[in-house]
Amino acid sequence: MRANVIRERLNAGLPTIGTHIHATWPSIVELIGHCGQYDYVEFVAEYGPYDLHDLDNLCRAAEIYNLGTMIKIDWPNNEFVAQRGIGSGFQSVLFADVRTAEDARNCVRYVRADTPEDGGTYGVATRRFTYMGYGGSADYVKALREIVVVLMLEKKKGLDNLEEILAVPGVDMIQWGPADFSMSIGKAGQWGDPEIKAAEKRVIETCLAMGVHPRIEIGTADNAQPYLDMGVRHFCIGTDVHILYNWWKTQGAALREVMG
Repeated sequence: MRANVIRERLNAGLPTIGTHIHATWPSIVELIGHCGQYDYVEFVAEYGPYDLHDLDNLCRAAEIYNLGTMIKIDWPNNEFVAQRGIGSGFQSVLFADVRTAEDARNCVRYVRADTPEDGGTYGVATRRFTYMGYGGSADYVKALREIVVVLMLEKKKGLDNLEEILAVPGVDMIQWGPADFSMSIGKAGQWGDPEIKAAEKRVIETCLAMGVHPRIEIGTADNAQPYLDMGVRHFCIGTDVHILYNWWKTQGAALREVMG
């Protein structure tokens, strides 16, 4: 079994830096690894098309550079995708749309082994994270215990149940989601609204007080300082599709301007 890069950093009290990708081309992962600046890559499976072969190949590419891996998944089929993602080699699962403590408990159960001690639903399977064994060994169970569980806090109901969600054993990290939250309170797109900023502050402060790592998504390094001042040490910066779009838009416009 490979060491879980993200878990090792959390256990050592170290900060983490990740970046998002929508693309399923493994060479993108290799480019990120070649930079030497990131602890892990997050495949945002919730937002684009992919198949099970893609999950294997993304993880293979990450392993070349000892790069950690996280997969963000939809709510409706989250048990299936979480377990297949882990089987492909993803070291962390980011569950979208968590609203209650029971939702959080289920997320933890989906990634843990089906043993009396762990109480999970992940059974024995021959998948690439356990090659070349059928699974079910002590190392297999240990690897599942080390999967990092991250929950999106992005709905009003989730904020209403914040303390109960954070108290669920096995929840490692909370990702604040202002876009969904703004929509859930009738203020779609108003990320800077005082009510939304107050909710963000409450999530971060409560996470820190209850021993759960808060994580923030940012567009550039310039956005990090206010969160660092609040005690946040985990960030995911940039998204491949946004990076490409912004370059194409600005440079295309600039070239048209110089060409008259």
